[in-house]
Amino acid sequence: MMKNKFRCECPITSAIDIIGDKWSLIIIKQMLIEGKKTFKDFIESEEAIATNILSSRLKMLEEFKIIIKGKLPENKKTNIYTLTDKGIALTPIIVELSIWSDNNLREFHSDLYQGEQIEIIRGNKEKFIENIIENYKKKI
Repeated sequence: MMKNKFRCECPITSAIDIIGDKWSLIIIKQMLIEGKKTFKDFIESEEAIATNILSSRLKMLEEFKIIIKGKLPENKKTNIYTLTDKGIALTPIIVELSIWSDNNLREFHSDLYQGEQIEIIRGNKEKFIENIIENYKKKI
C-alpha cells in the first residue's frame, strides 16, 4: 500500500509525497510547538482543518511512523497523538520554513508573526531547534 504513495525514486519528491501537502507539516508543527495532542486540539486550532482531512492526515502520518496514536490514561476514549523520533526529526525543516517565511514573505503578508521566537531563531537557530526538541520530549 505504501509503495503507491511515492511518485519516483527521488528523495526530495518522496519526502514531499508524505509531508508536502497543505496540512501534514502544520499538524506536526502544532504538536511540536503548540502542544496539540488530541483530535479536538487540532480541530480547534486557528488553521481550521476540516475533520475528514485531519483524519486522513493523522492516519497517513501514523502509517509512516511520524506519529503514534495512543489513549489518554485518564480517558480511554480519547486518542492522543505523539510525534515519533521521525516526526521530531522534522524540527529543523519547520524552523527553516519559519526563517524562509520571515525573510521572503513579509512583503506579501504584513501580519506575519514578528515576535520573540523569530529573534531567538535569528540569534541561534541550532539552540532554538535543540530547545524545541527538549521541550517536546519533556511533555511526552
